[in-house]
Amino acid sequence: MQFWQSTAFNDPLELPVIAQEAEAAGFDGIIVSEHLMVPSKFKPGYLYSEDGRPPFDVDTPFPDPWVAIATMAAVTSRIRFCTLVHILPLHHPVEVAKSLATLALYSDNRVLVGAGAGWMKEEFDVLGIDFKTRGKRFNEMIEVMRKLWQGGEVEHHGECFDFPSISQNPAPTKPIPIAIGGASKAALRRAATLGDGWCGAGNTPDEAEEILRTLATLRKEAGREAEPFEAIVPLTTEPTPDSLKRISDLGATGTVSYPFSYTVGPDASLQQKIDAMKQFSEYVIEPNRDV
Repeated sequence: MQFWQSTAFNDPLELPVIAQEAEAAGFDGIIVSEHLMVPSKFKPGYLYSEDGRPPFDVDTPFPDPWVAIATMAAVTSRIRFCTLVHILPLHHPVEVAKSLATLALYSDNRVLVGAGAGWMKEEFDVLGIDFKTRGKRFNEMIEVMRKLWQGGEVEHHGECFDFPSISQNPAPTKPIPIAIGGASKAALRRAATLGDGWCGAGNTPDEAEEILRTLATLRKEAGREAEPFEAIVPLTTEPTPDSLKRISDLGATGTVSYPFSYTVGPDASLQQKIDAMKQFSEYVIEPNRDV
């Protein structure tokens, strides 16, 4: 079992030190959240709360994930980085592929793309992107990026994207894994058929078991059950040895420590956050490393 520390909603200037301390404490990865912007007004549509309102507002910091990861990668050597989630259909695949290939180069391939379809229509409206076609764009973007990451000259003629022969250098030295976020039927099917993994937003052990069983079934139907698959499963309950073993036995490869705003509080000092990571390492990581 691998253990990730979420940095959602955190002061961006603290991230380099948090990454260093997380690495020293034995964490395997750092989770970075993303929104390109937060509209002043938007309709409730967040899927993981009862009232549809997300746990952030217009004052919540969302640093550019690739810049944030590059900054943290520069001061660490082992720990990995994942977006949970990068709203892929908000962007153009040629630009995303370029950023990630460069990031993979500078981080020594320590980046995992956690990608989601997005839920906030107003965010798409600002960029003039059709919210209704985001699923179609999502699927084709994965195809386009993987083509570009192979190196050499590439052309693509699809429904959403069309371009003649082009080349991007440098190309990644290893495939960049893409984990699909979301618990909807469409998201789970996308993860099983197109993704290299799945990442969740937080579930009870019972919910996580159902999701992992569904993913296993869908991957088998797609003939992909033997392929590597990384499943990062944050739990909304205490990560006990029993709960971690339950999800591990069904294919979970990692879990996540809550954002600091949920543990030591939104006004906690940097030292309190470091102490919280050390405590998590002592009571959760060390006893459950071999689960």
